[in-house]
Amino acid sequence: MSEEKFTDINGKPISLECRFHSSFCREFVVSAPKVSFRTVMTCTCAVWLSAYAVFFITKNTAVLSSAIVTTLVGMMVHIHLIKIDHERLLIVGSLGVQLSSCFASGRERTTFIEMSSIKDIVINEAIHMQRVIYYLCILLKEPSDPDEVSGVIPLFQSSKPRLNCLIKIYRSCQEILEQS
Repeated sequence: MSEEKFTDINGKPISLECRFHSSFCREFVVSAPKVSFRTVMTCTCAVWLSAYAVFFITKNTAVLSSAIVTTLVGMMVHIHLIKIDHERLLIVGSLGVQLSSCFASGRERTTFIEMSSIKDIVINEAIHMQRVIYYLCILLKEPSDPDEVSGVIPLFQSSKPRLNCLIKIYRSCQEILEQS
């Protein structure tokens, strides 16, 4: 088990934890920093100060109540649906690949792809705005024609690691794919 520090495509720190369970089973966990207390307090204060300014002008208490409700609902939506703490890729040689995303609230989303459906795991590139972004993805086989690709599943969509991190994961995945 090893953990290394990398950065995402925006320069923010992320960590990669590699777990080698056996020669045909490996797990990769890419973790982003937790929600910072400073960011939460800054957003909360900005909303509440704006509400107090509007309250001071209008003398309507509904403004303050709506600011509190908006802040609480916004925080709940953010930690339950948007903020992903870590993404996990578990690859088992003859069985398949399991993809998991764990949200800040503790909710987890898991997907399993059978090895018979996987054509390859590749590093792909995309142009976004004026930048070239690299991402790891799984190419799915077309059931009727195994030489054709039926779909592409991008990995680590939330953490968006840079190329140096993706290469480390890619090489390890290729070792397992070659064995099966």
